[in-house]
Amino acid sequence: MDEIPRDQLTGALRRGAVKKHVAAIHVSGKLTLLQRKLSNVLLLNAYDTLISRTRHQIDARTLCLMIGYNSNDMETLKQSLRGLAETVAEWDMLDEKGQQEWGVSSLLSYAKLKGGVCEYAYSPALAEKMHDPKVFALINLNIQRRFTSGHALALYENCYRFVRTGSTGWWPLELFRRLMGVEGSAYYESFKHLNAKIIKPAVDEVNRTSNIILTAETRKQGRVVSEIRFRIRENPQLAILDIDDGEGMRHGPVYARLRALGVSDRLARQWLGVHGEDEVEAKLDYVETRKNVKSMVGYLSAALDGNFGSEEDAAGQGGAAIAAPATASVSAQAARLRRILELVKSRSPTQRDADRRLFLSQLTEARMRDDFTRHGWVSPLNAGRISAFWEDMSPGLFEGIEGA
Repeated sequence: MDEIPRDQLTGALRRGAVKKHVAAIHVSGKLTLLQRKLSNVLLLNAYDTLISRTRHQIDARTLCLMIGYNSNDMETLKQSLRGLAETVAEWDMLDEKGQQEWGVSSLLSYAKLKGGVCEYAYSPALAEKMHDPKVFALINLNIQRRFTSGHALALYENCYRFVRTGSTGWWPLELFRRLMGVEGSAYYESFKHLNAKIIKPAVDEVNRTSNIILTAETRKQGRVVSEIRFRIRENPQLAILDIDDGEGMRHGPVYARLRALGVSDRLARQWLGVHGEDEVEAKLDYVETRKNVKSMVGYLSAALDGNFGSEEDAAGQGGAAIAAPATASVSAQAARLRRILELVKSRSPTQRDADRRLFLSQLTEARMRDDFTRHGWVSPLNAGRISAFWEDMSPGLFEGIEGA
């Protein structure tokens, strides 16, 4: 959305920003590592339409792949979704008017699996809080995948939202135990045990694995530790893994070109974070030279995925690249390609990433993998495999195409 000229604003609106308390949305730490990863993938998949839609969908196989378990293990997925629906998210913060607001909601209001698709929803109040980047920090999936401990990922999530302030502030130990999912345990009532088994290992993994570095500090009441806080600074060695809220990206010339082309703010920042400015700029230069392209944004999306085929290329270079059966006509080849690219385009960025990694995992030969990495879904060496892959993902995809 374009900025409103400040000279058109009056009164308090001219301040440009309202000072807001850095909010705390506390989620029970009793989620398993898989459930915590599942929660983040679902949020990322829904984020762009979190407020505008009441229901969200994602391919169940894609979801399993993104979390890291067997794509046919629907029972584990059901169990994980059930855990999210039974988990409480709680917030206590100041609103824009400085009034205290407390709220509680289940993490998912519902979830269902039908026809290979996972459908789910958030309560309106929680969706509003999670959509505000000042309140809830999206967790980069590149970083999330590196975690092996649920306690470490829980600590990372609860600290990352404070990265700009440099500190979490003081947490009572009872709150910290709840965030880590060990409240009610007599063993962890002892700070000595809590420190040795939870705090130190979790801090160590966050510092080794993520884009931030934590330092734990404690405060005592008498001789007993009563509060804990974490100092936070960026990890310069792993900062490349981070996709932040885009303040720096918004000032670059490549971002400006993307926005002028009609790319949404969030998608522009995501592309720049994943591909880097140089690659995005090169693909922009390429796309802008093409003629008779119906959707420049769609074509650019395909180009960044390595799919340079548009409808014009489908009958020429792209169509030749994906020719599957040698007996198929050029028009049938082009029709296959069009349907594949249309299907790829219709999927969310999260799903497209999972599709590519799922297909890559099925390629055993280095030359096949290299060719797919270079050319994406129009890879000449993988043409037959690509057709079979997408027909398996979407049965009937090629129905009505002569020779299909």
